[in-house]
Amino acid sequence: MADYDPENIFAKILRNEIPSTRVFEDDETLAFMDIMPRTDGHLLVIPKTPCRNVLDATPEQLANVMNTVQKMAQAAKSAFDADGVTIQQFNEAAGGQEVFHLHFHVLPRHEGVSMRPPGNMGDFDQIAQHAEKIKAAL
Repeated sequence: MADYDPENIFAKILRNEIPSTRVFEDDETLAFMDIMPRTDGHLLVIPKTPCRNVLDATPEQLANVMNTVQKMAQAAKSAFDADGVTIQQFNEAAGGQEVFHLHFHVLPRHEGVSMRPPGNMGDFDQIAQHAEKIKAAL
């Protein structure tokens, strides 16, 4: 497995070198909106400490991140009156991972509504509005 790259985009978000729409933060984790949302309310949860993915994360990193994933899934489901929540996590390039900092996607879902295709930039004003809805649900 490759080494952790401290110049990955999520490490830069953690250092406030690039902007993000933050939704929740504690001592160990950060939740922020995905800029290419596949559903309304699509957000990401990451640890604040370096690790590439589940394969090299410590049990403590995983426990901290999963606590926040659950909290954010509950808030996003409530905020968007969703029928369910999809949680995605990818490991290494062959597993679909594109940013090599452990992260979980939290996507509120509605019955019969497909996710949007990947790779399309979202509307930043709408993303900010969605973030406020999730914050209010917390």
